[in-house]
Amino acid sequence: MQAPPPPAGDRRRRRLADQGRAYAFLLGGLICFALFSWYPAIRAVVIAFQTYTPGADPAWVGTANFTRVVQDPEFAAAWRNTLTFTLLALLIGFAIPFVLALVLNELRHARAFFRIVVYLPVMIPPVVSALLWKWFYDPGAGLANEALRFLHLPTSNWSNGADTALVSLVIVATWATMGGTVLIYLAALQSIPGELYEAAELDGASLLQRVRHVTIPQTRFVILMLMLLQIIATIQVFTEPFVITGGGPENATVTVLYLIYKYAFLYNDFGGACALSVMLLLLLGLFSAGYLRLTRTDGEAA
Repeated sequence: MQAPPPPAGDRRRRRLADQGRAYAFLLGGLICFALFSWYPAIRAVVIAFQTYTPGADPAWVGTANFTRVVQDPEFAAAWRNTLTFTLLALLIGFAIPFVLALVLNELRHARAFFRIVVYLPVMIPPVVSALLWKWFYDPGAGLANEALRFLHLPTSNWSNGADTALVSLVIVATWATMGGTVLIYLAALQSIPGELYEAAELDGASLLQRVRHVTIPQTRFVILMLMLLQIIATIQVFTEPFVITGGGPENATVTVLYLIYKYAFLYNDFGGACALSVMLLLLLGLFSAGYLRLTRTDGEAA
């Protein structure tokens, strides 16, 4: 004989108690998020309209910080370098992880080993990775030029040359971050039903045709989201120019985030640094909104 169900009041109290515990656990995360994410962002927007020096009373100056920052000769160079870096990172660093994921997905032996090898750079701290590549790019005894000499090829200035420094940093950033992207692509590839590939093979589709007509359409959402995340991340590049080149040579690798660092910690101009940060925030916000709207519209039309 089954026990009678508890009264409605007891069920209601138990449900409220469960919800209370859930919100209590959630509250800690919300407090941390508010203190360490939202508050600094709001504070930066306020300081962007002030003359702010630690230990002194702030004074409102309106848009003077924005005007001064825009007139800085480094401003145009920083945005040009940042956008060039982002474009190169898309050309170099977006296709390589997808191709590696396709290769790893087709392996039948030692797949786990190669996954670890591909993901290993992600586990190295970014500063350590940048220092390793700084030694690798050394124009004298660096491993890159030693390899070129061994092959009897002309050497390069790599990160010390104004024409090659930015491309060198793109290679570093691609190597350091592609492991996580490869694993996400692998997960997306393994979720594709095998029947689609079998049907394509029966129709006589080649490998490239299967990738074009099966793999890419089935992983389209993942590709679009990773592209958005990569653009947002590369526009905020900082570690590589800070550690490897110091913004040089001849301001060839000064990026927007590096210029923000210079305003805040070298010039002690927190108003200018926050003004630059607000500009970057607005750009990323507008770009993300437009990108998501265009991709959603394209998906609905398809």
